[in-house]
Amino acid sequence: MLILPFIFIQAIQGQISEQSLKYGQFLYYLEKYYVDSVNSEMLVEEAIKTQLEKLDPHSVYISSRDVQKMNESLQGNFEGIGISFNIMNDTLLVINPVPNGPSEKVGIMPGDRIVTVNGENIAGVELSNDRVYKLLRGPKGTAVDVTVRRQFVEKNLDFTIIRDKIPITSIDAAYEISDGVGYIKLNRFSLTTMDEFMEAGRKLKMQGAHNLILDLTGNTGGYLDMAVALADQFLDGKKLIVFTEGTNSNRKEYFAERPGIYEEGKLVILINEESASASEIVSGAVQDWDRGIIMGRRSFGKGLVQRQLELPDGSMIRLTTAEYYTPTGRLIQKPYNNGLKEYQDEIYNRYKNGELVSADSISFPDSLRYKTLINGRTVFGGGGIMPDIFMPLDTNAYSPYERELIRKGVLNQFVLRYVDKNRRKMKNSYSDFRNFNNTFVVTDDLLKQLDNYAVEIGLAVKPESDMMNRDEIKQLFKAYVARDLYSTNEFYEVLNQTDTDIMRAVEVIKGWNEFTAKVLY
Repeated sequence: MLILPFIFIQAIQGQISEQSLKYGQFLYYLEKYYVDSVNSEMLVEEAIKTQLEKLDPHSVYISSRDVQKMNESLQGNFEGIGISFNIMNDTLLVINPVPNGPSEKVGIMPGDRIVTVNGENIAGVELSNDRVYKLLRGPKGTAVDVTVRRQFVEKNLDFTIIRDKIPITSIDAAYEISDGVGYIKLNRFSLTTMDEFMEAGRKLKMQGAHNLILDLTGNTGGYLDMAVALADQFLDGKKLIVFTEGTNSNRKEYFAERPGIYEEGKLVILINEESASASEIVSGAVQDWDRGIIMGRRSFGKGLVQRQLELPDGSMIRLTTAEYYTPTGRLIQKPYNNGLKEYQDEIYNRYKNGELVSADSISFPDSLRYKTLINGRTVFGGGGIMPDIFMPLDTNAYSPYERELIRKGVLNQFVLRYVDKNRRKMKNSYSDFRNFNNTFVVTDDLLKQLDNYAVEIGLAVKPESDMMNRDEIKQLFKAYVARDLYSTNEFYEVLNQTDTDIMRAVEVIKGWNEFTAKVLY
């Protein structure tokens, strides 16, 4: 029997199991004796992936090349030139430079087209987001030379941009949505989340917004400690926020520890079927302590704690080590014992079974009923957080044709072209966002131009009977224009004006005593 070169590891601390050595020896035999050359790296990666998939849906392998991308979104920054961009007709179009970022400092402006990077032509060639990232991102302090084509300027402009750390914000929007009511939309729980939330919350409080709508729809989670810190902003005293427990992990409890800026005032949290993990920790704690009203649809149901473990080549595994429980003891994780495919199809099955459009289609056995910790009202376990006020998925907001305009990016591309062509005129016409919001109107003629553009690129316009009411698509059109002229904050400020779920949340805060009498007591 051959003795492997690494078998001495077993003698160091006795931590290598017989099965680990068995697999190592299997690889050794393959490399030494197999008839063809063997890609050991691929074999090991596939073996790791396959085994993790059999454990649970959230234990995963992350290749070394994907680790950096993952860390960027959670750490809240990357290193680059600081622009938001879109690719239009194989041309890199600057939507907006990041405020006070490297590009803005040297004079890059919205509407600029970057045509060369370090002398390499990138205009009119096949261009992808990944290609742009490779060209423009790089270590802080390094330089990148770009040539820009600017509207109404005869000659191309050359800039040298010094890369720097660029923030990735976790708050998409924060503004006073109604008198005394603040609105914050949070897209992830990253390392910068609490700094952003505290800054936004204090500004809202100074404006007189002592009540809050926290929008966690579509928020798939992030760092546990950020979820705990955010929940701590709403809960007073030393209240339990969440606890974790697993076969190899003792129970660990997380409590509110310090005064929060929104411990008082009316609180609504919006969730939907895409709200997961950290979002569920916050909404579950608020619900269990009767601190606010949860509105929307049942959340995703991801309640597994992952620990990131590095592997020698820079890759890592994200291994499930425990489960999340709300303060009442509800397990957040939905069942996954029927296999990965059924787990992945679970949201679609909710839609198919009617759960997303009708609260009457949802039923819970008595074993999944829990009592809240202040008022003793009934809440439900079984995976995910069931809201206090159900709001059905709006399946009639857009016609089938308009959904295609959105899904295939036709509307987005048309608005980009429209703003690009009219940017100077619009900036002169609308002195600020308030002026734009009050006076800019998406006319029927603009929609006709959109339809004509759709035909040009091969999307057939449906009969007018499919498009009887086009108010929703007009509002989305206006929101896209606001985004391209200003920022995502203004995008949501426009879009939310006709969003029935957001408006209902405002109504709940305005009629708080009526709703709390039904929901919280």
